[in-house]
Amino acid sequence: MRITELLTQSTIAMDLNASTKNTVIDELVETLWQAGKLNDKEAYREAIHAREAQSTTGIGEGIAIPHAKTDAVKVPAIAFGKSKPGVDYESLDGTPAHLFFMIAAPAGGAQTHLDALAKLSGILMNEEVRAQLLNAASKEEVLAIIDQNDESEAEVEEVAASAPAADDNLILAVTACPTGIAHTYMAADSLKNKAAKMGIPIKVETNGSGGVKNKLTDDEIRRAKGIIVAADVNVDTARFDGKNVVMVPVADGIKRPEELINMAQDDSRPKFVATSKARTTESGEKKGFYKHLMSGVSNMLPFVIAGGILIALSFFWGIHSADPKSEEYNAFAAALNTIGGGNGAFGLMIPILAGFIAYSIADRPGLAPGMVGGLMAVHGGSGFLGGLVAGFLAGYLVRGLKALFSGLPQALEGIKPTLLYPVLGVGLTGLIMCYLVNPPAKWLNDLLTTTLNDMSGTNIILLGLVLGGMMAIDMGGPFNKAAYAFGIAAIDAGNYAPITAAMIGGMVPPLAIALAMIIFRRKFTKVQRGSTVSNAVMGASFITEGAIPFAAADPLRVIPSMIAGSATAGALAMAFGCRVPAPHGGMFVIWLDKAHWPMFLLALLIGTVVSALIYGFIKPKLTEEELQAEMAME
Repeated sequence: MRITELLTQSTIAMDLNASTKNTVIDELVETLWQAGKLNDKEAYREAIHAREAQSTTGIGEGIAIPHAKTDAVKVPAIAFGKSKPGVDYESLDGTPAHLFFMIAAPAGGAQTHLDALAKLSGILMNEEVRAQLLNAASKEEVLAIIDQNDESEAEVEEVAASAPAADDNLILAVTACPTGIAHTYMAADSLKNKAAKMGIPIKVETNGSGGVKNKLTDDEIRRAKGIIVAADVNVDTARFDGKNVVMVPVADGIKRPEELINMAQDDSRPKFVATSKARTTESGEKKGFYKHLMSGVSNMLPFVIAGGILIALSFFWGIHSADPKSEEYNAFAAALNTIGGGNGAFGLMIPILAGFIAYSIADRPGLAPGMVGGLMAVHGGSGFLGGLVAGFLAGYLVRGLKALFSGLPQALEGIKPTLLYPVLGVGLTGLIMCYLVNPPAKWLNDLLTTTLNDMSGTNIILLGLVLGGMMAIDMGGPFNKAAYAFGIAAIDAGNYAPITAAMIGGMVPPLAIALAMIIFRRKFTKVQRGSTVSNAVMGASFITEGAIPFAAADPLRVIPSMIAGSATAGALAMAFGCRVPAPHGGMFVIWLDKAHWPMFLLALLIGTVVSALIYGFIKPKLTEEELQAEMAME
């Protein structure tokens, strides 16, 4: 199906009046309703907002593709609207969105929904197409631009069916993102477009929501000079054993395709050695370890955040407000403390961490042994450290059991997941945790607790400096996550100093970027300045990732600048005695440290100013080409 069968004159809004994300959605929903494409306008609007609540559909590069699949849609359709000034759509790259495509798919129209998303993502990767759409003066012109760049499904399959029969420079690629929609296809098209300009033959396999498309053949893999795997999820890499394999996040496939293609052509790179069919990475088990750890941490965070903030809220009535024997006792505060505490969200924190680490390693059979191992860590006193060990222990034990029972007769296949894996997995994990892991891990956990509680003076300031600086090194990467995980472990040990340093360190970069764009306005483009408010809001909310687009574009200036301010803020917060009893929330939770919240704000302000001034002074002025582009936009 061609896109212009779904996008018609009646579903084009042209220049939007909207100035916010919600009003953009309202205008496009109204456009679809007036065109007779919906059964229930409000139900469809709710479905769109529900999808946005999962993750923003502002995919970057000035594009947003809100979409929903629901019974509220009468017939599949696409609505289009544009905004030359741009709208803050909470896009992944932090920049304003200018082009909006809203996809409406009936509940039974899954393939239409996915095909439309995939095609649009690919077409919109072309910078020239985006510029043409933004400057289009009529609905007819919009349709002509889309139609000219659209290819029928048959044409795509014919072109992408196979790689060139014989070419020594053949490059292969695999792209995949967690949702399997926009970024999967944007990375694929970015690589194909750049390869075409470089005159290099390429074939790209996409692992999208609709399954694997354009699958690489054994013959193509054998002939390939190099292979690019741009993926944020596990893909089958065992087939690439012995080849030059470049493994990067899917976003790198979009941002730096030329560099990846050059790396794939470099014969001097070490050859890839496959050790596991589904979970092998270029750096071997080290990167697999990180992915498994992050799987556990990401699933644990909602419990940590909810539990920590609810416990902190209970302190509003007094630090002993949950104790029935205290004069401060308050029944509602006690209920909040119970929900958030050891019998509620916090009690599930470590079992969830261990369970999902094991799940990442061994899939579903690893979940139960991991969670039981995590619970054993809680009751055995080994805490966060024991939970980490339990997750990896359970995961690899279950993988061992899978290998052990792989030769069982087919007739016994059904008892593996229902009897053998859970009983042996839980039993072995529990016994090892009880007798081998918990005793030394408890000793280490107690040592951590004692050390943190005894820290004062220079030591605690140095800890704040290190944790604060780590939060800004990679802004969401391994260093950032390690600092935050340490803060969570300290919360479990009853100490709030590390999480306070980590939180203030993570708040500085987006706030500093926003402040730099205000102070040094003429050093930033109009598009960059359009993210000032969003960076300020993300910084205030402790969402460090708002600064990533700037760090990616100019890492040698941005990252050192941000580290300086974050480290300063972390050290000052510790020097001032700040202790925020919540693991997340930024400005919205600092008041919970009743005695020191003004000093937290002062430390945050000083750190932000330090980073903003350093970055602003070392950032070069706009080039002549950038200035001319700015004048053209105005």
